[in-house]
Amino acid sequence: MKRTTKSIRAAKGGQQIVCVTAYDAVTARLATQADVDLILVGDSLGNVVLGFDTTVPVTLDMMVHHTAAVARVRPEALLVADIPFALAHDDFSALLKSCARLMQEAGADAVKIEGGVALAPKIARLTAAGIPVMGHIGLQPQQVLQLGGYRKFGKNSEAQRILDDARALEDAGVFAIVGEGMARECASEIRAKISVPLIGIGSGDDCDGQILVMHDILGLTENPPSFAKPFANLTRAAVDALSAYRDSVRARGKK
Repeated sequence: MKRTTKSIRAAKGGQQIVCVTAYDAVTARLATQADVDLILVGDSLGNVVLGFDTTVPVTLDMMVHHTAAVARVRPEALLVADIPFALAHDDFSALLKSCARLMQEAGADAVKIEGGVALAPKIARLTAAGIPVMGHIGLQPQQVLQLGGYRKFGKNSEAQRILDDARALEDAGVFAIVGEGMARECASEIRAKISVPLIGIGSGDDCDGQILVMHDILGLTENPPSFAKPFANLTRAAVDALSAYRDSVRARGKK
């Protein structure tokens, strides 16, 4: 059954929402066969697929290209695409056009935007225009250069600011919020105080669902984050297969 923004929102407080990233038709088929609830074409494709150090170099054209590849699989999971670096801070008309491209041209069901209170007015206008939006608070990877690196968010007084972000996004009409890299206590408080699902990543177990990068799950990431538990070691399996192929080919040339 096709998941929708309505069904994802209705899952708040019920069965955990299972979310993964996918960046092409191959990973989209894997996610579809595993019957996940939500597929995110994340700008993490910059790190995972394209070899960048951060998500900052990822462009809208790149996002459209990869989202379209995932959409061609026609996944039953809700398909969400990231708005890449800086575009959410563009004027509203340009932002609306970027969102429309991801939905009309690439086939996304919804978009994800990093930011809280400051972006809530624009997000409210997007949802009023019919653009389904998933929020993203806590650690925002698009801000990593300004932050000077990755760190944990939501400790002590910072927790109130993140709760304010969550409430502003809820009021703006988002159907769910990703909470990344947050202290577990902060995530737990936010989950209890908002009416939309909180999808955690590196924010502890007390969320309405979890999202992980596909390549981290499959053991294909060279240096995965500490919270990303690999459920397989496909790197080892792939290297073994390629090595066996190499030996087979070289053996043919021996007399």
